[in-house]
Amino acid sequence: MQAYDKGFAKVYDLRWFGFARQVAPLIHDFYAATPIAQENKTVLDLCCGTGHLAVHFLARGYRVVGLDLSDHMLHYAREHARQYIQTGHTTFIQGDASNFTLDERFGLVVSTFDSLNHLEHEQALYRCFQCVYAVCDGYFIFDLNTRRGLKRWNSFQVDDSDDDVLIINRGIYDGHRDKAWTKITGFIRLPDGRYERFDETAFNTVFDMAKVRDALLAVGRKNVYFARIQDLRTP
Repeated sequence: MQAYDKGFAKVYDLRWFGFARQVAPLIHDFYAATPIAQENKTVLDLCCGTGHLAVHFLARGYRVVGLDLSDHMLHYAREHARQYIQTGHTTFIQGDASNFTLDERFGLVVSTFDSLNHLEHEQALYRCFQCVYAVCDGYFIFDLNTRRGLKRWNSFQVDDSDDDVLIINRGIYDGHRDKAWTKITGFIRLPDGRYERFDETAFNTVFDMAKVRDALLAVGRKNVYFARIQDLRTP
């Protein structure tokens, strides 16, 4: 799995937190309406990024553990959740989603913003499912980019809508290897007026949805459902 560097984490926290804030209320409302949520208000935010989804649950009385491979992303997550860290309601751990163990068990495990597409291959995804099953007593909710979505990565985009940040995004989808890559170059204005540059190359792996279902069932999950985001409104 890949980890993000300092410059990318900063821009991610400034510009790409919207998806987490969009889906957090839907996931919360879904889980809160289930019987297990009445007794188990613990959440594992797998690939937690800069912590915006975690904070949504923390503000509603849940205990949350956030796990991410990037220490730079975790820096921002800890800043956003500082008050909850001080009260012992949350902790953020550096770790690999395909190779982790935790002493706690959780009523809900969640991984958003196509984070699991960053796993290299099906074996890594299967190992991730094994790790989650070992710590989850309830629901595991995650999203994936599909082949249809990743084909849209074939593009070149320049985002200069903010005077303090310039982002150049070059993407490519390889249908033969079922991989997509995007190279992101960014320039961030510093307080002294100079610009700091960062370069990040991210990949996504296409996972066949039938194999995803089979892998979940193979590790011990009893039921697997595919849904659109709006379907989470009703448990």
